[in-house]
Amino acid sequence: MTPSTSNKSRTLLLTLDAFSTLFYPRPAVPEQYAATARSFGLSPSIVTPSKIKTHFKETYKAQSKRWPNYGRQEVLRGRYGGPRQWWAEVIRGTFTRIIREDECGPGRIHNNKEVQLPDGLVETLLDRFASKEGYALYPDVEPFFERLRTLRSMGGSDSGLFSRIVVGVISNSDDRVPAVLKSLGLKVGNVRADQGRSSMELPGFEEGVEASSSDSGRDNDIDMIITSYEAGKEKPHPLIFQVARRQALSFLGESIEASHMDDWTCVHIGDNHEQDYKGALNAGWKSLFLPRDNNDGPSGADTISTLDELFPRLEEYAGEGN
Repeated sequence: MTPSTSNKSRTLLLTLDAFSTLFYPRPAVPEQYAATARSFGLSPSIVTPSKIKTHFKETYKAQSKRWPNYGRQEVLRGRYGGPRQWWAEVIRGTFTRIIREDECGPGRIHNNKEVQLPDGLVETLLDRFASKEGYALYPDVEPFFERLRTLRSMGGSDSGLFSRIVVGVISNSDDRVPAVLKSLGLKVGNVRADQGRSSMELPGFEEGVEASSSDSGRDNDIDMIITSYEAGKEKPHPLIFQVARRQALSFLGESIEASHMDDWTCVHIGDNHEQDYKGALNAGWKSLFLPRDNNDGPSGADTISTLDELFPRLEEYAGEGN
């Protein structure tokens, strides 16, 4: 890689999606729910992965409609408990539908028959999916961050593409994301979407973390985590990308007024064409589509098949001078 000396003052903001880009559930969510239910004494002939898949999807859809973005607006009004309550209701709703259907017959899942779930089942699943117990990194993730660490260490040298590189995650998720990534072995910095904002009071899975002046990013794989719950909007809304750029500036100790954003290259990578790829483009960023699980996606998207394919693109971006 041989960028010209004119690019030495440039800054790269590189962000990635989390779920289905960096990590995935292993085994599949219905299988994990079913196995956990069996361990709590629920019948495997009643609580099957196929039933869980169906009723989880229905429950999740209804919950998202009733409490968008994990109920954030009602949380700010003090009327809702946030992501932990949100997911607990999804879990209870999923199992309640299955048990009611078994006891009352198909199509009668909305009756008022009370269903008592085993003590500890909901909490066990909440904790499982807040750690590496529920997930695995894709095979290309660790080699990608190893190579990225090398590139970051070269910033400002004759062979460095960018003088500064800030790495972040932008996720339509809640604040379990940092814990999951840390649990999977990645080094995650303390910058979040809501630092310096009143929403720092939002309840969630992660206790409020304070950005440390010693958090220079030298040892981080990921400097900042921007979740929709903390940012206030979900991808593809431009706001969540704007929040990421604002927090990257803050991480570097700069203000929006004083910074020369023309010297920045902002790149986002994700597996969802609408939310990630088009969302970033519409926010004025460069965007790369990374389809996982043999999903090629729409034609015409600037596509990579592995994270390692990013690095030749970075050379192109650095050479553009914009």
